[in-house]
Amino acid sequence: MTFTAWIIVTAALVGLSCGLMGVFLILRKQAMMADAISHTVLLGIVVAYMVSQQITGMSMLIGGILAGLLTAFLVQSLHSMKVRHDASLGIVFTTLFAIGVILISTSVGNVHLDVQHALMGEITFIPFTTTYVPGLGDIPKATLLLMVVLLIVVFFIIVFYKEWKITSFDPVLAASLGLPVLLLHYLFMTLVSITTVASFDAVGAILVVAMLITPAATAYLWTDRLMLMLILSGGFGVLSAFIGYGIAAWLDTSISGAMALTTGLIFIVSFLSSPTHGLLSRWVKPKQLI
Repeated sequence: MTFTAWIIVTAALVGLSCGLMGVFLILRKQAMMADAISHTVLLGIVVAYMVSQQITGMSMLIGGILAGLLTAFLVQSLHSMKVRHDASLGIVFTTLFAIGVILISTSVGNVHLDVQHALMGEITFIPFTTTYVPGLGDIPKATLLLMVVLLIVVFFIIVFYKEWKITSFDPVLAASLGLPVLLLHYLFMTLVSITTVASFDAVGAILVVAMLITPAATAYLWTDRLMLMLILSGGFGVLSAFIGYGIAAWLDTSISGAMALTTGLIFIVSFLSSPTHGLLSRWVKPKQLI
């Protein structure tokens, strides 16, 4: 595959994985948890580097997962202590992210890891670091990791589809049916953390947040059926990757920034034209009744 093709495929994998996970975040009304985890994984990555002296591979993944779980645990703990959920998110998110930034500045400043890289990523570097896969040839390491993560995400969605569907729409009913709501919650947050960490190095925190929230919110405008919502959300994520790259090439600007912008543009178009929840349909329907 060409240099450009690997960049687009990598971004499309981010959009697909994040789009699938984002649907459940939207339904659980935890969209800003994506923002929190996508930033606090920085702390996990920095600590993992300080321990292993590596910023790629399994150590980074484990560090990010632990940071994501710590974020979810602290938010849940503060909320159980009668602190508002949005306030809990703000406190945990800013504190852990700030610790990560300070550690970068004071402890790992000479490494290829900085705040700008953490926020925007550098997807154009992805094709330069490859690994050989039998039958497939040389594949960028970040792309291979995202392929594995996508398979993991799809597997767990299939296995726990009914359980996550119930806990997302009605956690009280799920608890009354004997489902382990808290365990399912932390399993889901683990998957969000895995998806975030795998995407983090390639595209940065901003695009991860955009891909986790906006395609799912867009899909929510088009349908009320969960399965179709998952398909649409993943599709919008992939579409944003393709269109965003074209915009970035046209304007000669940040690829991640252009893809994040594209998710917003697709949302605006859907918000205006969706036949169910679109602004125009809500304006036309009363006119038709007159």
